[in-house]
Amino acid sequence: METQEKVYYEEELNPEFLDTIKELSHSNEIDRCIQCGTCSSSCPDAAYMDFTPRKIIALTKGGFEETVLKSFTPWLCASCYNCQVRCPSQIKITDVMYAIKRKAIQENVYPSRFPIPVMYKEMHKILTKNGRSSELWLMLNLYLKTLNPIGLIKMAPLGLKLMKTGRMSLKKESIKNKKQLKKLLKAVKENT
Repeated sequence: METQEKVYYEEELNPEFLDTIKELSHSNEIDRCIQCGTCSSSCPDAAYMDFTPRKIIALTKGGFEETVLKSFTPWLCASCYNCQVRCPSQIKITDVMYAIKRKAIQENVYPSRFPIPVMYKEMHKILTKNGRSSELWLMLNLYLKTLNPIGLIKMAPLGLKLMKTGRMSLKKESIKNKKQLKKLLKAVKENT
């Protein structure tokens, strides 16, 4: 993956970005990052990322909000917690990656046509509406919204096998008490 360098002027940086990510991730330890690179060397997906976890932390501390939110790195995070366990400064790096993803979705700024954020949004939509995930409808929405109908056709044989064995259904699954779910989600939203 090729990255292009861009010169930023100080007025283009967001000095509050670090505080936003600290608040969303509940990780005030970001300031203690010594840029040792332990997180990046521990990451199994670092080779596929446009910026290593170490660089994402540095960019976040520097206020490079646009660069961080448009990065592929948080979306490729495997949530294995290797970086977090090995960090000598005890930074909650995985939680920081989740916070960056939430902020990118909130701002509607993430890599375009990249399937992971689309799947995240679709899964959230299905779960908040029905309380349960329906894999068939999730996959249909994912492939249609990422403009990849050929991928959908390639997955059709697997889908048919799953339907034959009863592992996937055309039926949209749903919980009985949706009012209770809506109350719960509203309470969670109010407390965060």
